[in-house]
Amino acid sequence: MRGQSALEEMIEKLLADPQHKDHALRDALNLLWESHNDLLVRIERITRVSDGYQSIARERELSLSARFDKQLRQLEKVARISDRYQQMMRDLNIALKEASTHDALTGIGNRRLLMERLRDEADRAKRYERPLSVVMLDIDRFKAINDDFGHEIGDRVLIEIARVMEAEVREQDLCGRWGGEEFLILMPETDVTTAAQVMERVRASIGTLAVRVNNDLLSVTVSVGVAALHADENYSSTINRADVALLSAKRSGRNRVEVDA
Repeated sequence: MRGQSALEEMIEKLLADPQHKDHALRDALNLLWESHNDLLVRIERITRVSDGYQSIARERELSLSARFDKQLRQLEKVARISDRYQQMMRDLNIALKEASTHDALTGIGNRRLLMERLRDEADRAKRYERPLSVVMLDIDRFKAINDDFGHEIGDRVLIEIARVMEAEVREQDLCGRWGGEEFLILMPETDVTTAAQVMERVRASIGTLAVRVNNDLLSVTVSVGVAALHADENYSSTINRADVALLSAKRSGRNRVEVDA
């Protein structure tokens, strides 16, 4: 049995991990993995067939020219299989990267992707003296939604809110799930005043959501904290100030946007 590569071991662990069983890309990744194993079986079969053709008895039956043509066709077949295998591995790498940087439930960026972009955008903002705003958004009374209606309804609320956020912000902004019912929005080239205006629009749009629960419609609201990156601080401090502004919005009655300039 051939030894497994680190990538193959990673794929098997990812597919076996129950935390990823509902991931939108798991079925596609599983199909690619099965195709990969099927191709390996075929390559091994071709190798055995090729070995058989090396026997003395078979070589005596074939002329030198015929043996050359036969081997050439075999090599061409192996080359085609190898090309498909390489393409499959590239597809697997893309799928693995997607799985590692996006939230399995909502499909938006996860905390890892947010941290990577935060570092890059904070460095760029300081280097070129450009504005950068960070937004913390939290669903109001989300625990009560889970307790009263169940986690399936809670998941639907998270998905719908993520959809609204992505529809309302600009293409260069990044929405991501920070954890639980909390989201972070990264807004490059945006001062805190403009960011607050955009978040008011997001807050209002979320307020119009109606998630169906049997024969009823469930409405939700969000609280938002906005902070701008200061030249003398790191992005972690900006996140903390946005979180403080979010807490202020919660304490001031929820369903509002608060700014820490």
